[in-house]
Amino acid sequence: MVRRAAVAGMFYDGDVSELRRSVEDCFMGTFGPGRAPEVSGERQGRVLGLVCPHAGYIYSGAAAAWAYNALAEDGVPDIAVIIGPNHQGVGAAVAVATEEDQWSTPLGALSIDMDVARSILKSSQAAQGDNVAHFREHSIEVQLPFLQYLGADKTRIVPICIAHVSYHDALVLLTDLGSAIAKAIKGKSAVIIASTDFSHYESKASAQAKDTAAIDRILAMDPQGLIQTVHDRQITMCGAVGTAIMLQACKTLGATTARKLTYYTSGDVTGDLEQVVGYGAVAIES
Repeated sequence: MVRRAAVAGMFYDGDVSELRRSVEDCFMGTFGPGRAPEVSGERQGRVLGLVCPHAGYIYSGAAAAWAYNALAEDGVPDIAVIIGPNHQGVGAAVAVATEEDQWSTPLGALSIDMDVARSILKSSQAAQGDNVAHFREHSIEVQLPFLQYLGADKTRIVPICIAHVSYHDALVLLTDLGSAIAKAIKGKSAVIIASTDFSHYESKASAQAKDTAAIDRILAMDPQGLIQTVHDRQITMCGAVGTAIMLQACKTLGATTARKLTYYTSGDVTGDLEQVVGYGAVAIES
């Protein structure tokens, strides 16, 4: 069974050649790295996690390009666990995609790593095998063309969609799901990608102040502090819980540092500084 692309032609181009060109533009454009990614021929394994946005490519694609440029330099992994927020409000609260063998985009299909997915489900009390949450969700899907652009056609993915949860439940998930993911990929060639945008629909000045506070907690490798900061300052960072879980898992796997790659807002792209969305990229490294 194959999950067909749900947001091709909306968040990113639905035509193969146009999609390749638009991803390339994300790397080469004003807010991107300014160069095509150079994929290491051998996986170094220093990059254990990434923070990466998921808006339409014309807005956040350049920030995503910074994340995938770091991954390219480290080498393409065998496995990508991708954690995204559930914007649709349907399905299980912690939904691991297991009912389909592959996810497709206009650039082809990537296979699900069923062994890793089942290991996570076995170790986590919160996670459930569920595809309903993924049916129309974009936060994970928009990551796939970037992986494919790097030539990661053999990379197996594990999509995990997380609903909006309470502060208390978020802290519980840190241990539960963070430990389950780390256990499932320990010793493997893998990366954990936390798909998130930062502040939504407020002034650029306000968004930058709040997002700086959140990014500071990420750079400090402080997953609990990230959840606390987002809660206390009411930061509308849609993938905060997934980002904290990624940090927790990476720390368990030996990550010691976090490197900020970029941050900008939609206002820098459009010129509207009153209602912006923040986009950032961070690499979590051993």
